[in-house]
Amino acid sequence: MSLKFGTSGLRGLAVDLEGPAAALYATAFAHYLLATGQAKPDDTVLIARDFRASSPAISAIAAGALLRAGLKVLDCGTVPTPALALHALATRSAALMVTGSHIPADRNGIKFYRPDGEIGKADEQAITEAADALRAGQAAIDATPAEVPTIEETVRDLFITRNVSLLPDRALSGLRIGVYQHSTVARDLFADVLMHYGADVVPLGRSETFIPVDTEAVSPETITALRGWASEYHLDAIVSADGDGDRPLVSNENGEPVRGDLLGLIAAEFLGATIAVTPVTSNSGLERRGTADILRTRVGSPFVIAGMLEAAAAGHERVVGFEANGGTLTGSAVTVNGATLAPLPTRDCFLPVLAILHQAAERRQPLSAVVSSYNLPIALSDRLERFPVETSQALMAHLRSSPAALAAFLEPLGVPESVSDIDGLRVTLEDDSIVHLRPSGNAPEMRCYVEAETEAKALALLAAGLARIRSWAEANSTDL
Repeated sequence: MSLKFGTSGLRGLAVDLEGPAAALYATAFAHYLLATGQAKPDDTVLIARDFRASSPAISAIAAGALLRAGLKVLDCGTVPTPALALHALATRSAALMVTGSHIPADRNGIKFYRPDGEIGKADEQAITEAADALRAGQAAIDATPAEVPTIEETVRDLFITRNVSLLPDRALSGLRIGVYQHSTVARDLFADVLMHYGADVVPLGRSETFIPVDTEAVSPETITALRGWASEYHLDAIVSADGDGDRPLVSNENGEPVRGDLLGLIAAEFLGATIAVTPVTSNSGLERRGTADILRTRVGSPFVIAGMLEAAAAGHERVVGFEANGGTLTGSAVTVNGATLAPLPTRDCFLPVLAILHQAAERRQPLSAVVSSYNLPIALSDRLERFPVETSQALMAHLRSSPAALAAFLEPLGVPESVSDIDGLRVTLEDDSIVHLRPSGNAPEMRCYVEAETEAKALALLAAGLARIRSWAEANSTDL
């Protein structure tokens, strides 16, 4: 079976999850909540989902399993993950989000939330052990689906209320903003919130078929579409999100995507953060910005959340986290626009989108000028899809085997100066460029992140890095 916990939730092939496996893991989660006292019989668990073809069936199977485990279930419909998490925190409810996020439609997953927020790595281990115990039992897992009452409108309203309090009235008046709707569950809420602030909204590219949009490695096809729309409709920006609406995608007036880690930094500054927690894959220039302390973690929201808890325990009062994909988390209550914003320690795409648009409107500058003013190193990333896990493991083992092996692999790119092994291998070259090689934690993909002084150099370095990975795999007779 392909299912396993990755950087954010359970992931695997949809055909593996759409059936007894969904019931197995939902039952394991229920048993874990009940055994640890985080839930009592008849407590409510919330379920939401993305627009993948497999998500409704998985949701219904999970709902049936939770009911049979002695819990109540409410259907939150197709809403963004942060909207589900916000309502779950407000009602002290556990929750499941059925989504594969940005990965292809033939894959899916489940994100789990305790009544006090997103699960951590210890919770993942406990749920896995509970699932293993159930699988080892004699009785077959009942995967009968169930229909449950819906509260989708209530969940949407609470999330809208949060987001329409962030900026002054009509703060985005005069901006013409495209919303790339594709198949993200955030598409209609984006339009509602932006129009509330006075923006002229242009809907773009709505699809009834699921489209995997990776906001951290935007595809050439998506970039071509963004550039075409920006020119055709004379847009100041285009905004979008991944499938479950927790990772933002913003392009400037020319249709060029804005780096996610810059969106996160802008959101952190907008909130007046004293510390920003972010993975090692985020831009190395963040520390030089100096507006907040930077705490680095491994990749994945559980690690960022653990870092935010560490920062709060150390006395920081305005704690914000963000990932290289732009998903922004708040670890403490902050006052913004005269209102108190409750903590939302899960990735959110709306906060960073509104923060950068507000900055552009206040400065009366195009987004390209706002981005340039931060003067960060040029950072790019991409990945090789359908890259066998065994191949990525073999490659990483080879590169870690000796400094000579790493140097030989990187010879076409440059000479290693220093290496970080926090998550994958992040290598600083003699010319201060960076190459970071990391297997994905969510899918059979090999990712490459680079930084350089100029865009041309970064593009060349990224192309060379991906080519080097591919050639190594082919030379070692691995099946791509």
